[in-house]
Amino acid sequence: MNNDHDDHDSSLPDGVDLRALSAFVDGEMPDHERERIAALVAGHPQAAARVAAWRAQKAALRVLCGVSPGEAERVSADYAEPGGPDEPHAADDPAVIVLRPRTPWWRRVGVAACWLAAGAGLALALGPLAPRLTGGAWNGLGASAPSFAERADIAYAVYTPERRHPVEVAASEEEHLIAWLSKRLNRPLSVPSLQEYGYSLVGGRLLPGEAGPAAQFMYENRGGARLTLYVTGTARDENAFRLLRDGNRRTFYWISDGMGYALSGPIAEGKLRSIAVDVCSALGGKPEAWQ
Repeated sequence: MNNDHDDHDSSLPDGVDLRALSAFVDGEMPDHERERIAALVAGHPQAAARVAAWRAQKAALRVLCGVSPGEAERVSADYAEPGGPDEPHAADDPAVIVLRPRTPWWRRVGVAACWLAAGAGLALALGPLAPRLTGGAWNGLGASAPSFAERADIAYAVYTPERRHPVEVAASEEEHLIAWLSKRLNRPLSVPSLQEYGYSLVGGRLLPGEAGPAAQFMYENRGGARLTLYVTGTARDENAFRLLRDGNRRTFYWISDGMGYALSGPIAEGKLRSIAVDVCSALGGKPEAWQ
């Protein structure tokens, strides 16, 4: 029985079905066919949006599965625009999911207990040396980054490689963007200017947060480098300014008046910190308390 009609979707351009679109996203087709699909998708907004969504999902899975720092550039290339200069070939970096037999629960519990004991002992032994080894970024046992900072880092990794659909609402509609996200987060928001640092607002998007909606504002400089500001409500009550590192990405995060903020980017820590201090001040925070 032929089920080809099941792949047809009225939102796709003529000559492209779901199987072809999926193979295009995964880089599983010859060059000439990929170029043909890229040309059709480029002229079809609904299909282009679907490709962007699938690539974002694939990028999120790669990040959540712990892509190593050395693979960061290849991961970014995987989600470049169709037909772009750094579009991957299937043979370059195939996406493979390996399924392994499930380990018995009692064995997993035993291994976890051993690692927990070893980790606690190592933390106690190295605790006094940690601030010197990490340049002061380590905050001690149990002081790991809150989930909103980790979510901000993942959101940066997922959306900044996008060329055509990096945001939901562009900076040209800044007034609408601020009003929309303020309504969704149930709090007046503002977008700080980073023009003095050479970064212009690209736009923003709504994201799921730890306990409700979150907002991401994206900035870009003339060289194409991007920064993101992540904003969400949080139940934490503290006045601290901390750093989260993940490969070549850095995220400075802080909490102010019931809101969590995280500024992410791959630039030098000193420069990113200076920008974060100014952003905190512009948003009504008190960065002088961090000094």
